[in-house]
Amino acid sequence: MKYVRVLANLVAALAIATAPAFAAEIQTATGPKTIDKVPAKIAVYDIAAIDTLTRLGIQPAGVPNKLFVPELANVAKGATVVGTLFEPDLEALNALAPDLVIVGGRSSTQVEATSRVAPTIDMTMNGDDLVAQAKERLAAYGALFAKADEAAAAAEELDATVEAARQAVKGKGTGLILMTNGPKITAYGAGSRFGWLHKTLDLQPAVADVEAATHGEAISFEFISKANPDWLLVLDRAAAIGSGEQGAKATLDNELVAQTTAWKKGQVIYLPSSDFYIAAGGVQSTQRVLKAIEEAFAKAQ
Repeated sequence: MKYVRVLANLVAALAIATAPAFAAEIQTATGPKTIDKVPAKIAVYDIAAIDTLTRLGIQPAGVPNKLFVPELANVAKGATVVGTLFEPDLEALNALAPDLVIVGGRSSTQVEATSRVAPTIDMTMNGDDLVAQAKERLAAYGALFAKADEAAAAAEELDATVEAARQAVKGKGTGLILMTNGPKITAYGAGSRFGWLHKTLDLQPAVADVEAATHGEAISFEFISKANPDWLLVLDRAAAIGSGEQGAKATLDNELVAQTTAWKKGQVIYLPSSDFYIAAGGVQSTQRVLKAIEEAFAKAQ
């Protein structure tokens, strides 16, 4: 009997010794995933993810060839290039031998390819409620990298930034979100990829029925004049991607746009382009966008 108890204790001890010391179930774009160890080396193909990870003090070992956001320049210096946002370099990725690959947004179609090299998670955010999704991803990274306290602190900072922007926007009129792409202009409504600004900040849209398309509704200067928004929130895509095409300020310098309340009052906000367009949902990038909005609205009487 004593022998049986000893054997049972040995089996239990062995089970404890061989059991995973860590396991985290995190939410991804494709559902919950369980990771059984803290990844020591990661490759990340999503700029929003890189932005949030750096807020937690996590340095990716592999990154795309271009990070677009100036604040992430130091990340690029300390990492290996493993492809582009759209196309992984599988040979370089294999040589890096990461424990985990993170994709999202523009790189989300590459899950199958990168999964042949290392376990891959898709952390895409769709923009319906970007701030809520940003916090969900933040919590997931906190759990995954054993940095729950840091993630909680970052979430509190983001909440405070949202509230400050919401209070600044309150009662100060309507807004119209525009994207310029060289000389071309598209508008984005409340149900679009950028519509989270309306929802999050309770910003009344100047036009209620803008087409809710991924790439916006192509519009004319007449459309802007007729909408007559109190505020124009402008994304310069050319600046975001570094295409060198005509900038937003030149594109909007038009006599019809000049007739709007927004233009007359100097209430045209040129949003941080790469933060808003490339790194959307990254915790630090989202805060920079919100702070730019807060500062502009706070100046208005």
